[in-house]
Amino acid sequence: MGLITFLIVLSILVFFHELGHFAVARLLGVKVYVFSIGFGKKLISKQWKGTQWSFSLIPLGGYVKMKGQEDINPALINNDPDSYNTKTPFQRILILLAGPFANFLLAFVVYIAIGLLGNNHLSPTIGKVIENSPAQKAGLKANDEILKINNTKIKTWDDLSIIIKNSKGGLKFYIKRDGKLQTFIISAKLSDSQNMFREKIQKRMIGIAPAPKTVTIYYSPIESVIFAYDKTYDASKMIFLGLQKMIQGIIPTSEIGGVIAIGTVISQASQSSFVALLTIMALISVNLGVLNLLPIPALDGGHIMFNLYEMITKRKPSNSVLISLTVAGWVILFALMGLGLYNDINRMMG
Repeated sequence: MGLITFLIVLSILVFFHELGHFAVARLLGVKVYVFSIGFGKKLISKQWKGTQWSFSLIPLGGYVKMKGQEDINPALINNDPDSYNTKTPFQRILILLAGPFANFLLAFVVYIAIGLLGNNHLSPTIGKVIENSPAQKAGLKANDEILKINNTKIKTWDDLSIIIKNSKGGLKFYIKRDGKLQTFIISAKLSDSQNMFREKIQKRMIGIAPAPKTVTIYYSPIESVIFAYDKTYDASKMIFLGLQKMIQGIIPTSEIGGVIAIGTVISQASQSSFVALLTIMALISVNLGVLNLLPIPALDGGHIMFNLYEMITKRKPSNSVLISLTVAGWVILFALMGLGLYNDINRMMG
């Protein structure tokens, strides 16, 4: 069942990515020969409105084959009016951007659904109070429920974390303890901590840890749109930062996951709840959008780079450069895929 869920989720993500390319290409008058989910031998194929729509044997990706665009031989040119080659660099960039944009849009819509269905968060209930911390000195205890800080209602643990982190001076905590409301004035202290990339940082804390309790937050339609925008933005920022930290060597390459890791996460999420599955689906969709914007010649970002070069210099890169960089791009992609698979197997055996 986990494998089927993985294939369905991956197919949906690939479909929307390629649909973005397809829709803008057709809008700009480019003929599309093939719209394929998967690679290799075609298992299911149907000709419709001049395009062959296919499901192929290897379901790890997909492609849209446009007239005049050849990834294997980028120097091949077709000068017909309905060819990708005859479009301006700006129009080609729009076609290329449409795939990643479709993934961001899909994630946004999925996050809206999550907001409406109810999203689980850590409850703002204290599980532990650190010795000699500002919280302990002020009188906070385990099982205290934080209702409000200053004039801000607290619904989740993230809400209070953000307020404490950005605080200056004393904070007025409204606490529910044994059914009674109590108030405490606490000043956060700058303390040593770690961020999500395990870098040492300093941030304001009061010395409390959450209880293992969750609360389900339901959003109105308008709140869901705001929630979806914030989550899509935060996920994109996190992935870009993760790539930056990996390039800097802060995150080791052993952390790179492959198709097995993705399948495992999707399978576990599907067994947890439908909302958990949607959350993972949205995150992977953002990840797919971000990764395709990388300036690697075999990806959308690489083709965008070539077209930006043409816009700036008013000439196309030479055929030899195009071919060499495209081959190098495929080598990089296969190396990353191989590294991810190697890491997955090591984790399974370890």
